[in-house]
Amino acid sequence: MSLPIHWVASLAGSRVGDRITVEGDEAHHAVAVRRLRVGEALVLTDGAGTRVTGTVAETGKRRLVVTADEVESVPEPGPRFTVVQAVPKGDRGELAVEVLTEIGVATIVPWTAARSVPVWRGDRAAKALTRWRTTAREAAKQARRAWFPEVVDPASTEEVARLLARADLALVLHEDADASLRSLELPAEGSVVVVVGPEGGLTEDEVGAFTAAGAHAVRLGVEVLRTSTAGLAAVSALLARTPRWR
Repeated sequence: MSLPIHWVASLAGSRVGDRITVEGDEAHHAVAVRRLRVGEALVLTDGAGTRVTGTVAETGKRRLVVTADEVESVPEPGPRFTVVQAVPKGDRGELAVEVLTEIGVATIVPWTAARSVPVWRGDRAAKALTRWRTTAREAAKQARRAWFPEVVDPASTEEVARLLARADLALVLHEDADASLRSLELPAEGSVVVVVGPEGGLTEDEVGAFTAAGAHAVRLGVEVLRTSTAGLAAVSALLARTPRWR
């Protein structure tokens, strides 16, 4: 059975024998929900490559002290995948973030496309972004990732184009594209960026801006997927061609 895993802000410099204090919601979940007790084992991670296997030394109200038994530094896997996710309606955004996190995406970029139904502004944007980031952190713990994904601030179409221009491989999922994922050479390292459009599809201007920035328009197959699952399908197909999934 896998050990429970909890997140702490930083484990930089941690060594075997150190006593690491966990506070707040993570400690509450460990002590009050999971009912971890002194002497039980667990895993701590900072989501930035450091993982500590330890033993509970003390428990308290919203506080947990762990003795480090093993400290592991995990290199970030490559290539790094970034998904530009058009903002969908309802809870489909959180679903997309959850499954993209589970398969190992490094960065998720919210994007309000021309045909996106929801528009993130003001308090609504802040609340939605918080939900996406919370979903990513919880899914990363469930997936036992040493490197948690970053959910960045929402990007404009122009900012997405600049992101695509810097990538080692940039892809735009488009149902009318002639090329398929299998026709492209995948880099062993570096960055891969995948753009997932909204339920209403991409506009010609968006496709034009992205391909002008160096992105390849590609199709997944004859089926048309929902925006919340298209990124999952595309990145999974790409990961199957990398050492990460071999």
